[in-house]
Amino acid sequence: MKISSIAMAIIATTSFSMMANASELTELDEVKQELKEIKQQLATDKEAKDASIKVGGAVRFQYGIKDYDEDDKDRGGDFDFDVFRLDFNGTIGDVTLSAQYRWYQYMDAVHHAYVAYQFDDNWQGQVGITQVPFGNLTYNSNSFFFSTNFYVGLEDDYDAGLSFIGDYDKHDIRIAFFKTDEMGGIDGYVGDKTGRYSYDIVGTRNPGEGIYDTPQQGLADDSTFNLRYAYKFDNFEVGASVLSGGIEGEDGNAGDHNAYAIHTKGNINNFGFMFQYTDYEYDLDDGSDFVTVGAYAFYDTIPASATIYNMNLSYSLPVTIGPITNLTFYNDYNLMTDKSGGLKEDTMMNVTGVMVTSGNLYTLIDYAIGQNQPFLGGSLAGDSDETNSRLNINFGYYF
Repeated sequence: MKISSIAMAIIATTSFSMMANASELTELDEVKQELKEIKQQLATDKEAKDASIKVGGAVRFQYGIKDYDEDDKDRGGDFDFDVFRLDFNGTIGDVTLSAQYRWYQYMDAVHHAYVAYQFDDNWQGQVGITQVPFGNLTYNSNSFFFSTNFYVGLEDDYDAGLSFIGDYDKHDIRIAFFKTDEMGGIDGYVGDKTGRYSYDIVGTRNPGEGIYDTPQQGLADDSTFNLRYAYKFDNFEVGASVLSGGIEGEDGNAGDHNAYAIHTKGNINNFGFMFQYTDYEYDLDDGSDFVTVGAYAFYDTIPASATIYNMNLSYSLPVTIGPITNLTFYNDYNLMTDKSGGLKEDTMMNVTGVMVTSGNLYTLIDYAIGQNQPFLGGSLAGDSDETNSRLNINFGYYF
């Protein structure tokens, strides 16, 4: 049986059409596969980007000369290595990591180490060794010496616990609970309680102990609650902070710890200002008027209660002097009054200085005058009417 030419043409046309459709389907499948692979690669790239951890740090040196150290004056002061530090910051998925470790000549210590999660546009939670939300943040000072608050554990302090940060446009809300200090509290597996960056209570003073002696009775903060609120205006903020917690001794609860502060900070053009009023109390069951604190590889003593005033002024001046791009002049004034233990003399510190910015090199030139002030030849538990002074130049490269 013969097939007509018309039928043959129809069959041929249909076959070519089917072959063309098959070819197009194959090409479409290939395009789909390529798009799938591109999406997978983009997702992988995004995950890799989101999981990136940046490593930075700093190395700092300093020169200083003290008027209260005759040997130091005779040799024209000392030039010392200050600190080398490493910073780790980044994200892994939805979790943020931030940590810093420091090496000094005489010790090494954790500065902070926490993980954070952004619950929504307003709230972030942090867990680990994180900053205690109290008073002016991040610092209540401009100079290398911080403020007097730092030496009682109420400026740039870091403890172990949970912190929640709420950002509602002009409202800054911080709620925190710290179970212990950064060294695990009274039962922390730490040989040297002074090997830390920020000051914390570590003991009480028995009769006859010197202010720099190792305490015979150990103490530590325990279960501390913090609440800080600040309202932000266009160029400054005002706020208040409260702190309340327990004190744990070697035989159990040993008292309570309370503090509160009112603060403000801001800028008017190139001028900056900070003010803070702070009141704190360690209410010990044994009635002690002094407690031992530890940091920077040595013990010191502070009044169990006192009031602290801070007033800081600064002026930022952009310049072009070789590599120097900015000079920030400042004067930080600190006064501690109403000290427990029958102390008649106040603690005072005034630091006049300038921060010099040269790219990643930052230099702090400070002239500090103090009375009963740590790192200025005194102690907060001192009762001297003499003032001491110190010139300090600290410079560091940040990478």
